[in-house]
Amino acid sequence: MSAFHPQPRPHPRIQWRTPITMVVLLGVLVGGGWWGWNSLTQSSAEPNCVDTKMANDRLTPKQVSVNVYNGGAKAGTAAAVATILRKRGFHVAKVANEPNGDKITGVALRGTEANGPEMRLVAGQVKGKVKPTADKRPDHTVDLVLGQGYLGLREQGIPSITLPKNTTLCLPSIRPTQPVPSGQNPN
Repeated sequence: MSAFHPQPRPHPRIQWRTPITMVVLLGVLVGGGWWGWNSLTQSSAEPNCVDTKMANDRLTPKQVSVNVYNGGAKAGTAAAVATILRKRGFHVAKVANEPNGDKITGVALRGTEANGPEMRLVAGQVKGKVKPTADKRPDHTVDLVLGQGYLGLREQGIPSITLPKNTTLCLPSIRPTQPVPSGQNPN
């Protein structure tokens, strides 16, 4: 007689690979979140602008940073205007098409305050009416947007803006552009 004896079942082996992988991935996620939060809250970036006591109580073009955008004017207008503004002493940071793709009529200015001295100085370079808009930007740069109906720059723009006595303005940090020596890291 042959008796069938039930065979003992093998004990299931505990699979440790999956839980260990999950713990490692969770650690990477938490570490990345911690690093990102610290980078956001404790930024070591340079300040956007520097409080400066104005010499002779005047704001001059060399102290103003301008972005020149084409917002519907003839192709190449922004580049031509940027060249002239550089010759007048302005620091031209960007020359491009209007970043939002907006088409405007005339000329628009965007900056920290609608009637700020840097806005008035740039507006004094342009013929015709200018529409200033305050966007509370922290770096105190000025966007000059040239649209359809742009009349051109004045022959002689305003050379400076007179400020009240002992005025302190937050001026953009303007780094001089210098070529990077071969083999050196620009950062």
